[in-house]
Amino acid sequence: MANIKDIARLAGVSVATVSRVLNDHPYVSEAKRAAVQEVVQRLNYSRNVNAVHLITGKTNMVGVVIPYLNLPYFNSIMEGIAQEALEANVHLLVSQTNYAADKETELLNMLKIKQIDGLLICSRSLKWEVIEAYSQFGPIIACEYIESDRISSVHIDHYGSFRLAMQLLLEKGHTRIGYCLGRGHSFNSRNRRRAFSDALSSAGVPVREEWMFYQIYSIEDGAEVVRSILDMEERPTALLVAGDQVAAGIISEAVKNGLRVPEDLAIVSFDNHPIAQLFDITTIDNRLVEIGRTAFSLLLKRLQDPASPVEHRELPFRLIERATV
Repeated sequence: MANIKDIARLAGVSVATVSRVLNDHPYVSEAKRAAVQEVVQRLNYSRNVNAVHLITGKTNMVGVVIPYLNLPYFNSIMEGIAQEALEANVHLLVSQTNYAADKETELLNMLKIKQIDGLLICSRSLKWEVIEAYSQFGPIIACEYIESDRISSVHIDHYGSFRLAMQLLLEKGHTRIGYCLGRGHSFNSRNRRRAFSDALSSAGVPVREEWMFYQIYSIEDGAEVVRSILDMEERPTALLVAGDQVAAGIISEAVKNGLRVPEDLAIVSFDNHPIAQLFDITTIDNRLVEIGRTAFSLLLKRLQDPASPVEHRELPFRLIERATV
């Protein structure tokens, strides 16, 4: 297989000139550039990408840690990341981790050995102090709130958004309120649960643990919540639901079983996916695509200027009132 020295010999130029032509550097005469390009084409020369990476110190590739690609929440963040990466001509290495710590560590080690230039973390199971140790090897951006002087982040106020949803339900006269969450122990879920409890406490209403549902992600999960509620002697009259897909499943199963929405069961959801408009669901717009776009822009800024400061950006959320409350 031909190498750069063979090209230089056949083109009658120096190795440095061949390198400049291959890297599209200026200050090469048109005659020498044409001679090198002719030999490259004749030999069907293909550059050793790994060698180029060693020389430049860059791979033009960014890693993305994402727990589940098939959940609309993460899919929307991924959409924003992909839009910005395409515009910047940066390749993405996406790893679906299922919250497995070893899978997250794999990408962190790829950053350490320079197989990727930076890392975007949509959600994770590893502790931040473990992840922070890898920030010396390249920029890491979190798509959730984090207090760190080494890792930039973009997020919304999940406590504030859940508190706003609770305020709406309480103003509508609901006191028998439950909720549906994904991971009960995640940072965002803990803040949502705290907002829920604080709102009920302020209204003098006790928390009912039997109306709290965890590991709820899909349309079928939402339907199962309704089936559980129907078996209860005393039912909630309203639910906060962390995901429009789940809310759609709740509505479908509720109607199937003769429950009226919102008269018998009011629903406030989160994320504002297209299905929320289709089912006319009252929801909180979490700006998920914008979170992904902003996270990538923060990463790109750090890649272009490693000395740029760590940033923490909070994006605004908004309540969209429709027919389910």
